[in-house]
Amino acid sequence: MNMAAATSLSSPKLTFSSQHLQTLCRKFPLSFSLNFSSSLSLSKPLTLAPLSLSHRPSSLSPFRRFAVRAESENGAEPLHYDFDLFTVGAGSGGVRASRFAANFGASVAVCELPFATISSETTGGVGGTCVLRGCVPKKLLVYSSKFSHEFDESGGFGWKFETEPKHDWSTLMANKNAELQRLTGIYKNILNNAGVTLIEGRGKIVDPHTVDVDGKLYTARHILIAVGGRPFIPEIPGSEHAIDSDAALDLPSKPTKIGIVGGGYIALEFAGIFNGLNSDVHVFIRQKKVLRGFDEDVRDFVAEQMSLRGIEFHTEELPQAIHKSADGSLSLKTNKGTVEGFSHIMFATGRRPNTKNLGLEGVGVKMTKNGAIEVDDFSQTSIPSIWAVGDVTDRINLTPVALMEGGALANTLFRNEPTKPDYRAVPSAVFSQPPIGQVGLTEEQAMQEYGDIDVYTSNFRPLKATVSGLPDRVFMKLIVCAKTGKVLGLHMCGEDSPEIVQGFAVAVRAGLTKADFDATVGIHPTSAEELVTMRTPTRKIRNSSPPEGKTDTGVKAAAGV
Repeated sequence: MNMAAATSLSSPKLTFSSQHLQTLCRKFPLSFSLNFSSSLSLSKPLTLAPLSLSHRPSSLSPFRRFAVRAESENGAEPLHYDFDLFTVGAGSGGVRASRFAANFGASVAVCELPFATISSETTGGVGGTCVLRGCVPKKLLVYSSKFSHEFDESGGFGWKFETEPKHDWSTLMANKNAELQRLTGIYKNILNNAGVTLIEGRGKIVDPHTVDVDGKLYTARHILIAVGGRPFIPEIPGSEHAIDSDAALDLPSKPTKIGIVGGGYIALEFAGIFNGLNSDVHVFIRQKKVLRGFDEDVRDFVAEQMSLRGIEFHTEELPQAIHKSADGSLSLKTNKGTVEGFSHIMFATGRRPNTKNLGLEGVGVKMTKNGAIEVDDFSQTSIPSIWAVGDVTDRINLTPVALMEGGALANTLFRNEPTKPDYRAVPSAVFSQPPIGQVGLTEEQAMQEYGDIDVYTSNFRPLKATVSGLPDRVFMKLIVCAKTGKVLGLHMCGEDSPEIVQGFAVAVRAGLTKADFDATVGIHPTSAEELVTMRTPTRKIRNSSPPEGKTDTGVKAAAGV
C-alpha cells in the first residue's frame, strides 16, 4: 500500500507515543509525509534520529525532541534542530552573540567548562579569559600595585607614615577570587535572563550541525566557535618550572624575584604589577625594544619610564634553559649568560587559539598554521553553518573587538542584517606603569599609507610630579595627514592614558581634523588638555622623506637618544 496515499484518506489519524515513535524511527526509514502538530509535510525521504532529551525545556512538544533530516542534493540537511544557535565557549564574544541572538528570538545554547581560576583542558568558566584570567583580575592587581607608587608620591604632599606600609598577598588573592566568583555568576544570570540554555561541559564538533558535549548530542542550525585562546610556554629544558599569565594571577605567594620572558603588553603589565608590589623584576626580550608593533616613540618612552621605577630590561636575550637549584630557586640561561636567584620565571611569549581537540579538522573547518580559525568578513568559516568570533580567529585579539564581532554575527544570522565587524580606529590600552593608550595609525603606518604627514609630540612633567618630586613624565603624540588635516593616530603614555584615549577615540574614528582639535577648549589643569593645545609640528614628513626640523629634547630623552 502506498503510504503517502494512505495519509490522505479520511480514516482516523494514528497517534504514536514518544516511545513508539522512537522505536519506529530506529527500525524503519520513512518515505511518507508526516503530519506533526506543526503541520510539517515532507515529500523527500526522512530519517528521524532520536537525541538526548535531558536538555530540552519541558514546555516543548515531545515531537520536537527529534531532529528530522531530509536527504538533499548536498547530503543530510536537518529540517529541525534542537537550537537555532549553539555556541561553544562562554567568553565575551560567545556570551554577546548568544544573548543578542536570543533577544532576536532565536533558540540558543552555550556550552562552557566548569569554573577555575586557571584554565586547562577540563576547566574554564562562564565569562572567559577577560573576566576570569585576563583583563579584570589583571586590572585588580594593577590597582593593588599602584599604591606603592602613590605612597612614594604622598611624601611631597605632606603625608608621613609611622611604619612602612605592608602588603598582604593572601588578602589580595582572596578578594580577587571572590570578585571572579561574583562576575561568573553575573554572566550566568545574563544568559539565563536572555533565555539561553547553559550546558556545562566540553563541546566537540561532530558534523556541521551537531555538537557533542560530554557524550550528549545537540543539533543546531548554526554553530558558533568562541573558545578564545590560551597562553603557551615554549619548550626549553626546564620549562616545567615556568609559569604563564594564568598562574601568575593566582600564585600562592608573591614573587620575591621574578624573571619575565617576553616584550609584549602582557609582559609589561605583569612587570609593573610585581614591581609595584616590591618584587625584583627582570624582563627578557628577544628584540632591542619592547612592544613590537606599537609606535616607536611610545616604545622608547615606556621602557625608559619603567626602568626609572626599577625594572631591569635584558634586551636581545633568548631563553635557552631553566635550572632549579636544591634550595628551590630558579636560574634562567640565555644566549648572553645566566641570571640566578629567581623565585618565579614567567613566560609571556604569546597566546594561541584554543582549537585543540574541538573536532574542527574532521568537519573540514580551515585553520591557519597556529590553529586560528579562518573566517570571512562576516565571521563565517569554510563550513557555511559554522562561525567563529574572538581570539580564536586571531584577528584583533581584544575583548571589545570580540564583543563587536559577536553582536555583528547575531545581526547577520537572526536580524536579517548582514553585518561586518568594523575594525577602523580600534582603540587599545596597555596597563603598564605608566599605562599606554592608543587609537589609529602609528607614525610608521601613516608614512606608508599617506606619505605626507605632520607629527605633533609633547613630553612633559605632569603637575603632580612637580610636588611629589618623582621623575614621572607624560608623552603624547598626534599624527596628522598633511593634505587633509585628518588626525590619523593618537598615542599617549602616562597616568590615566587609557581613560583619556577612550574619549579621544570617538574623535579619531569620526575623522575629525587637527583644526577640530585646535578649536576644542581644553579642561584645565589636566594632562588631556595637551592634546588640544599642540600647535607646532615636531616634524613634517613628505613622501616618506627624512623628517624636516628637529625632534625636541623631551622626545629625544624619552627615546634614550
